[in-house]
Amino acid sequence: MDVDLVSFTGGIETGKTIMRSASDNVKKIALELGGKNPNIVFADADFETAVDQALNAAFFHGGQVCSAGSRLLVEESIHDTFVDELIKRASRIKLGNGFDDTTESGPLISAEHREKVEGYIDVGMNEGATLAVGGKRPEGKEFENGFFFEPTIFTNCTADMRIVQEEIFGPVITVETFTTKEEAIERANDTIYGLAGAVFSNDIAKAEEVAEQLRMGTVWINDFHPYFAQAPWGGYKQSGFGRELGKIGLEEYTEVKHIFRNQKPAPVKWFNS
Repeated sequence: MDVDLVSFTGGIETGKTIMRSASDNVKKIALELGGKNPNIVFADADFETAVDQALNAAFFHGGQVCSAGSRLLVEESIHDTFVDELIKRASRIKLGNGFDDTTESGPLISAEHREKVEGYIDVGMNEGATLAVGGKRPEGKEFENGFFFEPTIFTNCTADMRIVQEEIFGPVITVETFTTKEEAIERANDTIYGLAGAVFSNDIAKAEEVAEQLRMGTVWINDFHPYFAQAPWGGYKQSGFGRELGKIGLEEYTEVKHIFRNQKPAPVKWFNS
């Protein structure tokens, strides 16, 4: 009863547990939960930038980021060329100890979590997705003292697959394709999550139109992962509610009170008695 607010950042199931517990005394809560964040690449995007940022979106911190761009949607006309280049570069990502200056990606957080990611590899293959690269533990003595997992790309994915809908929280990209702007928007919004997303296009009017229609707390245009202390951070739908950072983030920790003072108090005389 002495705590006025519980602010939580983490997984969706833990967030639901907190919500249930908070209902006992109508506790104020703020939840920043998971995401299955779409990265939309239109054919008119700068190719080099879009490929580079697709890697950064999904494999930064080994994909262990709530806003990771693990769901890649590529316009059909450039799909094959884009994915071929993505696969080539993903296979060259250098795994290793984080204290080594040449390391580009480190291990996963625990053995248990790596097993969870491995489970999703089996799920994806059973669902009919094509494992284009990765999907296993790297070999070599340098990987024996960490929970390493190779950068992984699934192609031929569809929106109904679990690997497309569920947060894997590991170095795994699922690739889908689209042909129209409207289809890209519909697909991107088609999850229970709404944390973040990105749009890559040199047609800024189109990119802004798409960004406005994405039901996500943060949408980047021609970039992925920049965060700003002055900008609010949080999600829509089952990615949670409330905001961190920015003025709105500070307001989460305040309660509004209205105090009125009558400067000329006098009888109302509504009741004649």
